[in-house]
Amino acid sequence: MSPESRDRCERWLTDLAATLERAADLVARGEEAFRADEALPLAFEALANRVGDLAKRLTAAAPGEFTEPVWSQAARNRDFVVHHYDRLDTHALWNTVATAFPQLHAVVLAHLARRAHLARRS
Repeated sequence: MSPESRDRCERWLTDLAATLERAADLVARGEEAFRADEALPLAFEALANRVGDLAKRLTAAAPGEFTEPVWSQAARNRDFVVHHYDRLDTHALWNTVATAFPQLHAVVLAHLARRAHLARRS
């Protein structure tokens, strides 16, 4: 991988980690708040779009590195949210952001830690 691609992937991973942290902050408000505030489902849709877009960028840039199933799941979720917003199930949207996003966040943090370890060794 070229240094430019490596830097780009690093930036995207960092952006993704920050986005997933913002999602966790919104989830921390609770499902009742999610149901009561009509802006929160829209925010969750926007987060799903951003997360999926970053997952697509990363897997395209370094397909051999981002092999965990969670990457393609995030990309497929993004496509569904963007193209079928009129059929979104808010319960499924809540579950995705509340349960699948933390799983992806753990994977992202592991990738960032591995990259930091490799950078220290070189």
